[in-house]
Amino acid sequence: MWRKASAAALLALAVGYFYHGGSELPEQILTYIGLPNIQTPPVSQKSLEQVVSSAWETLITLPTRQWSRVAVGVNACVDVVVSGVGLLQALAVDPGSGLNHEVLHSKEDLKEAFIHYMERGAAAERFFSDSEVFQRIARAAAEYPGAKLYVGGNAALIAQKLATYPDLVVLLCGPIGPKLHEMLDEQIVVPPGSMQETDEYHLILEYKAGEEWGSTQAPQANRFIFSHDVSNGEMSSLETFVESLEEFDPELVVLSGLHMMEGQGRELWEERLKEAVSAISEIPRDIPIHLELASMTDKDYMNSIMQEVMPIVSSIGLNEQELLFLSQAGEGPHAEMVAWQGIPDVGRVSDILLWILEQHGRIEPSSEADLTRIHFHTLAYHILATVDGYWGNQASAVMAGARVASSQACGLQAVDPSKVELKAPLEFYSSHAEPREQLSLIPEQPVTVWRRGIVTFHLTAVLVCRQPLRTVGLGDAISAEGLVYSEFETQQPF
Repeated sequence: MWRKASAAALLALAVGYFYHGGSELPEQILTYIGLPNIQTPPVSQKSLEQVVSSAWETLITLPTRQWSRVAVGVNACVDVVVSGVGLLQALAVDPGSGLNHEVLHSKEDLKEAFIHYMERGAAAERFFSDSEVFQRIARAAAEYPGAKLYVGGNAALIAQKLATYPDLVVLLCGPIGPKLHEMLDEQIVVPPGSMQETDEYHLILEYKAGEEWGSTQAPQANRFIFSHDVSNGEMSSLETFVESLEEFDPELVVLSGLHMMEGQGRELWEERLKEAVSAISEIPRDIPIHLELASMTDKDYMNSIMQEVMPIVSSIGLNEQELLFLSQAGEGPHAEMVAWQGIPDVGRVSDILLWILEQHGRIEPSSEADLTRIHFHTLAYHILATVDGYWGNQASAVMAGARVASSQACGLQAVDPSKVELKAPLEFYSSHAEPREQLSLIPEQPVTVWRRGIVTFHLTAVLVCRQPLRTVGLGDAISAEGLVYSEFETQQPF
């Protein structure tokens, strides 16, 4: 009798437990009353962000053969990072309508160009022609409350990122003044010919997602960069850089700063670009060269880089604005688009990447071009497009680039799933035109791979930081990390 009463009481307790929201019964109760121990699923499933982040940690591996010596050049400066809206208000500039300017000549031009890109949430970089006005703005920026000084310039930022790997020796060549030299990692080797008496300063006007100024509201966080930088503008360190390579004996060369010449005018960049091509051509062909692109506005200049520089480098890194502008300059796929609407369509991006490799890369056995790799990055996802047979470990490389974008934007050493969100499309197409393949991004295996001819595409999502602390240098960190995890195949397919 007592046993029956006890069993009834326990059964009542079990039923009450379920009614009041308990998901699992204590095992001893189930055993006592003879009910099966049915494991119900946990209430809180892992978020997609947690799944992707965990998969990265499991799947990302360094290549078998790693770089030991990397030479980087040639743009370097000190970045002054400041609130864009705050600085313009301090300069007594009133908000108004945006207007794009290829070169800035005044505070009014600066305001209009800043608003033009802020309302699009897009990054841009411009040359400020008036030295005196620029110096006044630079002083105001440095004195603005909360302004911060950082290592700047694509080459210096890439070198800093590479120097975080203790077994990697990094050479940095560029216009390096005393302040910048003091800020550089001790592991970075600077040749004496790169040192100069004064620093070059670049002003980075940042804005946050949703930030407002007048009638303008930023759809996402980004920045507007401008400078009056003659040393970097003329790539004055390029010859010193190439001359220093013989003694340094690098396994990889990373080149950036070509975009800085655009503001110097057509006559200068035409002549200087020929000299740059001549200098780059002196680098032995068995040393891969990565070219990091940046924001440009002159289609003729971009086209010249496409025709003359891209075929003599092995790899390029670029973002969505640079990719579309490159296609517009060369009349490639989707050149009729004025700008991307929201997250760039994967199929369209894939079309342009394939076109670049077909037009300027080593697709055919008879081709004399060296370009075999493109690292594309946008806010929500990254793609590595490579010609088969030249690069290894690209799944890890694209994931490593996305991982550093997620952590660095949040100002963290590792990805925090609670501070990021997945914005990449989970379904997309391999091309915008037929025939095309429908593809999926699976969070547990967060690299989607497809092929078009002898070009293989690796795509991974980026876990986008909800409240980014700093957007400057993300592209450089992405490219640097992608290169660290890449392996250059010495065995050529042809």
